[in-house]
Amino acid sequence: MDPERYFVDLAAAFVRGRKPSLAAIEDVQEVLARGQSEGLSLHKFKRATALPRVRKVLGILTGLMPDDLLDVGSGRGVFLWPLLDAFPSLAVTAVDADPRRAIDLQALHDGGVERLHAMHGDACALALPDDSVDVITALEVLEHMTTPEVAAAQLLRVARRFVVVSVPSGPDDNPQHIQLFDPPRMRSMFMDAGARRVQIEHVPGHMIAVVQVEGHVR
Repeated sequence: MDPERYFVDLAAAFVRGRKPSLAAIEDVQEVLARGQSEGLSLHKFKRATALPRVRKVLGILTGLMPDDLLDVGSGRGVFLWPLLDAFPSLAVTAVDADPRRAIDLQALHDGGVERLHAMHGDACALALPDDSVDVITALEVLEHMTTPEVAAAQLLRVARRFVVVSVPSGPDDNPQHIQLFDPPRMRSMFMDAGARRVQIEHVPGHMIAVVQVEGHVR
């Protein structure tokens, strides 16, 4: 597996977490080959850093310098893997509503990425205390939800400083996208939930909101 095309260390941790019998193998490429031979799909670890929305959010986070981070709706890791790669010391909790994906995410922790923790959970009912995470990301999540306003309030409740979200900036042919946001709707949704400020930025095909939590000044 080519390190230029895949996050090989993360993929190896996933294999070790899912196949503990392979944990003692030190050679990364051997671990990956053995994992694939035992039926594990590693395609999700393909590098996606080139996606404009991923690059933009990583740049935003570099400026915010989070102490720790909650990634809501981590899914197949399109953003999570570049995040872990770009911030090698950052403690990250990944939440996903799909229990199978939460298990896969936890496998990376079990396989050696100890700073990553995984939870099965709902963005509309986060099982975390108020003000418990420095920065929250929720990328390509709100457009899937029937009640994104509830999720927005939850994100603001749990975040201490900032929430960063991305959504498609126009209609598309994905039947799972049931909400369409424009800047006024995005801004009012978070301001009505108690945000101090909402800054809207754009990349091709997507809108990114950097939401400052009430009481915290940049």
